[in-house]
Amino acid sequence: MDSETREKIKKAVRELLEEADMNEMTEYKIRQLASKRLELDLSESKYKAYVRHVVNAFLEEQKAKEEEEEEAAGDDNNNNNNEFDDDGDLIICRLSDKRRVTLQDFRGKTLISIREYYKKDGKELPSSKGISLTEEQWSTLRKNIPNIEKAVRKMESHTM
Repeated sequence: MDSETREKIKKAVRELLEEADMNEMTEYKIRQLASKRLELDLSESKYKAYVRHVVNAFLEEQKAKEEEEEEAAGDDNNNNNNEFDDDGDLIICRLSDKRRVTLQDFRGKTLISIREYYKKDGKELPSSKGISLTEEQWSTLRKNIPNIEKAVRKMESHTM
């Protein structure tokens, strides 16, 4: 197939995809609509594979855009709607109902705390079960996450 035909197909398929309800649209329907628009039988195998390629590339781009938007929204939420615990520590995330990651200032030092909480008199209080890391310790842990993941995978492969 020549490059001019490829470009025409790509343009038609992408336009149709941008206009389509992605919950209803299928590759087959896109091929039919593009065939009518271009007056070209795109069900032939030489065209079919290319249409599939264009559709997949479009879907990957859409997925990447959605992920970027979700990240941006997450960043906005984290910056504008910060949540603090009863001690005034910033809650970074909740790992479960009882566990959370917080950022706290303790005697002038910033600590990243991963801790279990319990309820007492309507308040959620930190228990002794957990760990608080200085910025330096946190940095060291972060740098070694790939090594930890590698060791976990290795251990899991031996236990299976």
